Amino acid sequence: MHPTGKAKGLEHVAIAVKDLEVAVQYYVDVLGFAPPELEVVAEQKVRTAIFGHGMGRIELLCPTDPSSSVAKFLEKRGEGLHHVCIEVDDIVATLAELKAKGAQLLDETPKIGAGGAQVAFIHPKGAHGVLTELRQGPRAH
Repeated sequence: MHPTGKAKGLEHVAIAVKDLEVAVQYYVDVLGFAPPELEVVAEQKVRTAIFGHGMGRIELLCPTDPSSSVAKFLEKRGEGLHHVCIEVDDIVATLAELKAKGAQLLDETPKIGAGGAQVAFIHPKGAHGVLTELRQGPRAH
C-alpha cells in the first residue's frame, strides 16, 4: 500500500464499548470532548459515536446485535481498542494490490461503513495483531 502512495494517513481509532451512552458521557463530561455525531451502521450491526472532524478522529463502537463482530470482540476481549482505520485514495485498487501481495483480508470487496464510506478490513493476523480498516469516501465534516 505505502509504496504506491495510496494511504493518506490515520482516519480514526475505534474503541469497542458495552454501553455507548456511558462511554459518550465519559468522553464529554470527563475528557471535555464536544458531543459526538451518532450513527447506526446497520450493515455492521453497530451504533457509533464519532468525536472530532477530519483525520485522527475517535470512534466508539457499540453492538446492536449479539451476533455482530463487535459483540463477539467485547465478549472475548472486553472494552478497548478495536481497530485503526487508514484513509485510502482508491479502496478497490488498494484491496487488489494487498491481495496480490498476499495480505490476509477479511473483506475482498468494500462494504458500506459509517458516514456512507466504503470500508474493508485487513485481518489482525496479517497486520501485526491490529485489525485494520481501509476507508474511502465521505467523511463527517
